[in-house]
Amino acid sequence: MSTTTYREAFRAGLREALAADDRVFLMGEDVGRYGGCFAVSQGLLEEFGEQRIRDTPLSESTFVGAGIGAALGGMRPIVEIMTVNFSLLALDQILNNAATLLHMSGGQLGVPLVIRIPTGPGRQLAAQHSHTLEGWYAHIPGLRVVAPATLADARGMLATALTDPDPVLIFEQIALYGASGELADDAGPVDLDRAVVRRPGSDVTLVAYGGSLAPALAAAEELAADGVSAEVVDLRTLRPLDTETVLESVRRTHRLVVVDNGWRSGSLSAEIAARVAEHALYELDAPVERVCAVEVPIPYPRHLEEAALPGPAAVMAAARRAVG
Repeated sequence: MSTTTYREAFRAGLREALAADDRVFLMGEDVGRYGGCFAVSQGLLEEFGEQRIRDTPLSESTFVGAGIGAALGGMRPIVEIMTVNFSLLALDQILNNAATLLHMSGGQLGVPLVIRIPTGPGRQLAAQHSHTLEGWYAHIPGLRVVAPATLADARGMLATALTDPDPVLIFEQIALYGASGELADDAGPVDLDRAVVRRPGSDVTLVAYGGSLAPALAAAEELAADGVSAEVVDLRTLRPLDTETVLESVRRTHRLVVVDNGWRSGSLSAEIAARVAEHALYELDAPVERVCAVEVPIPYPRHLEEAALPGPAAVMAAARRAVG
């Protein structure tokens, strides 16, 4: 085991992917000489050269489109979009091309493209850089959408994503880049099909993903001190959702709290609540609780940004309401 950061874990995953396959290359704004907007690709230009680490113009639609073309041509491109808000400038390419070409070509044209997207609040980057839009992309058939929230997933999801014949969007939490922890030196590819129980429990299920996992785990720790046993499920993959792991947990605890850094209306939390109602309604001993971001543009001031997000206190309050 070694101590590392999320940023370094993502970089290790990139380095391993580039070294393992000559078809893999990284492209995006400032990924080369600057080392990445969040320093994830720092040092990779010197190690792999300008053909493999490509700086692009500030035109998301253009370089995402170039990545789609490269994938169609047999390459394995990794495209980095600077922040999730800027991904909207490439939404036409992602939705109308990357996600649809396999279907529209009758299975002839696969797009094995990986798009890395830093996402989420927590670093006072204001409204145009801080939103949580993973749920928007999880709405789109033809995409796989993943949200690594642990060091092992940060390092290992890219390798698995590069073997997928379909486009994969990896949403990397900006607030976690500097966080550190222990990671096995031989950590490798991880499963992208199954959610995972991060903490077992028997009284209430807390479902989270990406940036909402940390407050869910913190709330579970505090609830345990009060005698409430909370099980924490990390979704990991947002499309396709592993509904069965969530249902298995709800059948054990009979209560559900969904923690989501996205807005409440039309959110992933709503989708999860609906699926539980459809398939396990009579297993529930209390109404489903949802803890989501306040429905405002994410504020810049630190105290307002924190107030807009689902923190441990809000998660604990929801869990206590569910437990009664």
